[in-house]
Amino acid sequence: MILAEKIMKLRKAQGWSQEELAARLGVSRQSVSKWESMASMPDLDKILKMSELFGVSTDYLLKDNAAEEEGCAAPLLPEEGPAPRPISLEEANFYLELSERCHKFIALAVALFILSPVPLIAITGMAEYGRIALSEDVAAAIGLLLLFVIVAAGVAILLPSGIKLERYEFLEKEPIAPEYGVAGIVETKREAFAPIYHKGLVVGIVLCILSVVPLFFCMALEAELACVFAVCLLLALIAVGVYIIVRVTCPWESYEKLLEEGDYSREHKAENRRNDPFTGFYWCLITAIYLGSSFYTDHWARTWIIWPVAAVLFAALLALRRMLRPER
Repeated sequence: MILAEKIMKLRKAQGWSQEELAARLGVSRQSVSKWESMASMPDLDKILKMSELFGVSTDYLLKDNAAEEEGCAAPLLPEEGPAPRPISLEEANFYLELSERCHKFIALAVALFILSPVPLIAITGMAEYGRIALSEDVAAAIGLLLLFVIVAAGVAILLPSGIKLERYEFLEKEPIAPEYGVAGIVETKREAFAPIYHKGLVVGIVLCILSVVPLFFCMALEAELACVFAVCLLLALIAVGVYIIVRVTCPWESYEKLLEEGDYSREHKAENRRNDPFTGFYWCLITAIYLGSSFYTDHWARTWIIWPVAAVLFAALLALRRMLRPER
């Protein structure tokens, strides 16, 4: 076994991502990635530090034919949950290609959901201000019909992609063990995609921010019908911005899932497994409170405030659980 394989094996045995190992060694994540993909060799001082960090000798790290040392692959903490699932290069490439194809349709479906109220707003607005020869009730009925058609089209686009990706849901929940060379290839692809990801995020966020400008302009001019179309334009710009954001973030997350980094590190997966029972109970309870209070008060236009409050409270409770959880 060569040095690159040993570094990856020992890192995975500890349940660390490349970022976590890099932080412990005082180097960049790219350096660890290059060591594991054989693009470069670590300096001697880093080899000495890894020897101490992993609890193995430098002979074991440097000699290809060195015998396995006792405890060299033992994790510092006992593993929780299922054993790591092996991922071959063929499977990783197929997943990345499938993810790229499916997320185009997922992004389109999300954009359609955002655009769905546009016909309703535009038609009812024009009917209200006498720009089309329809009563407001008829205009509303036509607008609702178009809304449902657009939503149905979005669902029809979304469901097949979701079904195809369902077989890879384990990447979000279970630890994985990529075969030798997989991590290096995935990391290389992610680095090549990084400029597109960053540019797409910037463009998408800027479009969402600028979407309110036409509405403010029309409100300043006190042009009521123009405000109606400004709202439609606002939704259109947000739809385009969100489409771009989804198109770049979903592939980026696919790379992170295969590398077990970011929100998909083993630590996060283990924490999510621990939180699953609490999460299910919490949101069922919130739904029951929302429905009960809404039916009792009949103030559906006000009781929606329960959801943002519940979301903030949920994040606070998870943070509290982490604080109270004893260190092992």
